[in-house]
Amino acid sequence: MKEKVSEALERIRPSLQMDGGDVELVDVVDGVVQVRLKGACSGCPMSTMTVKNGIERYLKQLIPEVKSVEQV
Repeated sequence: MKEKVSEALERIRPSLQMDGGDVELVDVVDGVVQVRLKGACSGCPMSTMTVKNGIERYLKQLIPEVKSVEQV
């Protein structure tokens, strides 16, 4: 599952990089994906929305086993 998540994040990455940010996969534990936002995204007040409304929604659509996404 970690490989599937990593591949999906590669598709999201260009959108984040256009705004000066990036996302790093930390781990996947029991369906919970742990990510670290980098660059401009790390200090952005909208980062929680990016994780929940953007990354989590996208991953759940592609990979039904994903339960949630957490920022670490």
